[in-house]
Amino acid sequence: MTTKSTRKTEADVKSFIDAKLEDLVTCGPYVSDIYKYLRQMEMEPKRRPKPDYIETVQQDVTANMRGILVDWLVEVAEEYKLLSDTLYLSVSYIDRFLSMAVVNKQKLQLLGVSSMFIASKYEEITPPHVEEFCYITDNTYTKEDLVKMEADILKSLKFEMGNPTVKTFLRKFTLVAQLNNKTPNLPLEFLGYYLAELSLLDYNLVKFPPSLVAASVVFLAKFIISPKRHPWSSTLQEYSGYKSVDLKECAIGLHDLYLGRRGGSLQAVREKYKQHKFKYVASHAFPSRDTSFFL
Repeated sequence: MTTKSTRKTEADVKSFIDAKLEDLVTCGPYVSDIYKYLRQMEMEPKRRPKPDYIETVQQDVTANMRGILVDWLVEVAEEYKLLSDTLYLSVSYIDRFLSMAVVNKQKLQLLGVSSMFIASKYEEITPPHVEEFCYITDNTYTKEDLVKMEADILKSLKFEMGNPTVKTFLRKFTLVAQLNNKTPNLPLEFLGYYLAELSLLDYNLVKFPPSLVAASVVFLAKFIISPKRHPWSSTLQEYSGYKSVDLKECAIGLHDLYLGRRGGSLQAVREKYKQHKFKYVASHAFPSRDTSFFL
């Protein structure tokens, strides 16, 4: 039986989450303002890729080529033990650059490694040297090629390199989703990481802002783990700013990726998350109940 003394009020819950979030970012009472700023920042046109750049800008590059490139970059990040933030930023730079500059398919891999080179210098304490990025392409490109492409990317993006990514928002939403847990829910966290990295492969998800993709990731991860419970809550809605219906299109896209209906031939992310260190989350069976039940 719940008594008045033991029942948490909504205010108590909010204070508890805020305290946890403050610990997460060590920014005290500014955490709410920081989140609002990140939401505004992610929607700035200069930081958003065109949702249809393959159709309207590119002449030689296809959505499938983009997926193959991102899948390969997942392997590169694993090889050099790079932070996942570096991978997310790399893909963001690629999409933004392809939104404004025509790239032929022979230079697409160069764009990818150059973007990761920039992102690693932004995120890593000890980023790989330029020669290592040349080596990973079997020396298809020279140091001069990579440095020139780096300059082209920086110039095109006007040196705006610090935009929020899916991972930025996923950290917060995953924490909120674990409000009642006394210990971290590692399967939920790793499944979220897995779904979020799968989202990078799909050009069709580029149109969604990172915060919405992150919210959809948490929705789907919770559904996979507990299919008989509604995966969204009023607390998640409050802290993400999204109702479950807002997530429908993106969640269905993630669902298709998870089942291999889209991007099924791209295996780097799937193989990565079949490892013990990620609790084998890529081997989870999907619930028989369809996600549309909750959307």
